[in-house]
Amino acid sequence: MSTITYIGLGSNLGDSRQILLEAVQKLATLGSVKTSKLYQSPPMGPQDQPNYLNAVVQLETDLAPLLLLDELQRFEQESGRVRLRRWGERTLDLDLLVYGQEHIQNERLTVPHAGLFERDFVVIPLLDLDENIQIKAQRLKDLPVVQHPSLSVLDDETWSNI
Repeated sequence: MSTITYIGLGSNLGDSRQILLEAVQKLATLGSVKTSKLYQSPPMGPQDQPNYLNAVVQLETDLAPLLLLDELQRFEQESGRVRLRRWGERTLDLDLLVYGQEHIQNERLTVPHAGLFERDFVVIPLLDLDENIQIKAQRLKDLPVVQHPSLSVLDDETWSNI
């Protein structure tokens, strides 16, 4: 049985647009995908790093949550991800934001993602995919981060052509 999941994508090292495009293509091997618009946002952590490119992918998959997490981490490794510092620069960051209606809390995975409600670079792309999405009974379009976003649209939905 397929589950609707949402994956956050981010990159600010290397050819970020190409890296995110390749990540979407890899995600498409796990099930059917839809992509949000492509955004640019300032870094969340240390400010002495480039701006990020961000998007969210809706993935319909048969993979169980931890198996999906393993695949996301494998894709990150394949794109040369190195963790230099907390909230630092990276070639590819893939976050499992939502897995169906499930609430998961263990040493490897927290779903829905812990910082989801405070991050405009996650909430706004999620709204691209489902303008009425609710997580933990919270309508995302009513969140304060939607009113004054710090990100800008780079491309409409056609950037990934999947």
